[in-house]
Amino acid sequence: MDEEKDLEAVRRCLQGEVEAFGAIIARYQKQVLNLAYRIVRNREDARDVGQAVFVKAFVGLSSFDSRYKFFSWLYRIAINESLNFAGKRDRRLDLGPAWTSEALNPEGQFMAREFQGAIDKALALLNPRQRALLALSLDGLSYKEMGRLLDLPERKVKSKLFAARTKLREILAQDGRPAHANP
Repeated sequence: MDEEKDLEAVRRCLQGEVEAFGAIIARYQKQVLNLAYRIVRNREDARDVGQAVFVKAFVGLSSFDSRYKFFSWLYRIAINESLNFAGKRDRRLDLGPAWTSEALNPEGQFMAREFQGAIDKALALLNPRQRALLALSLDGLSYKEMGRLLDLPERKVKSKLFAARTKLREILAQDGRPAHANP
């Protein structure tokens, strides 16, 4: 399982095999970059945040508690780095799509880009914490996991996520788009 591979890579790194950390980067780079992008809303900034996440994880590897999932520990670093970055800087919005894209016909690609642009504009109007909650929700994390990562009680996660989704829907509705439109 991935968790066993993670623990083995951590063990090897702590014993001086620095190159073992490469497997961790390869396994989680896309997820970390996507999370960072969803929060900071700029590709170059997301890459910078991603790099900082892996540097912090490597430097702090000895503080990892193997009783918990490595991915949760890494994700928490990614959330904190993304929120800190977003809170410190007011960057212009990159309206390009995230790292994931589907193979569509030209008309479908146009519609997908148009819808992604509307979503990006709407997300830019949310605060970084709301974007983080939405990103974690999209990644399939439970309320309990989100609460642990964001240091919030589960009931607060539910209410804050509900508020973020409601605000996103309202913004999209003002733009004349349904919140659940399919490109």
